[in-house]
Amino acid sequence: MNEEQQTMRAPDEGKDVLTASTNDTGPLSYTIGDLAKEFGVTLRTLRFYEDKNLLNPRREGMSRIYSRRDRARLKLVLMGKKVGFSLTEIKDMLDLYDLRDGQVTQLRVALDRFTQQINVLRQQREDVDQAIADLERTVAVVSGMLREKEKSEA
Repeated sequence: MNEEQQTMRAPDEGKDVLTASTNDTGPLSYTIGDLAKEFGVTLRTLRFYEDKNLLNPRREGMSRIYSRRDRARLKLVLMGKKVGFSLTEIKDMLDLYDLRDGQVTQLRVALDRFTQQINVLRQQREDVDQAIADLERTVAVVSGMLREKEKSEA
């Protein structure tokens, strides 16, 4: 398989984000367009993440060249956003990888933050369920009122 075919391969749809590693068998580098297409994000989004120091592509002239590490970090950023973490929280967790302590600190912090976020999401789900129940009761009352008005006008 040549380099162009490798960079045009399909995204890892079924792969767990947390198992992303720099030892994947895919290409060693990616263009901004490659990553945008693979992850369904805009070029502007990738440049924004670079501005926020979440990604650190190297430059070749005017082109950005992303490493496997950047790709793995992008997967983690998108997963973090999906479950409700702010970019600041995501960056703080990613930056712990640079401590070089065998990732023990990073894993402890991540586990604590993931557990906290699960609790936040559970509370949000309860709040949404309550709002839906309230709206369903209101719909039932308003529907009944409308039926009564329509009967009296008929």
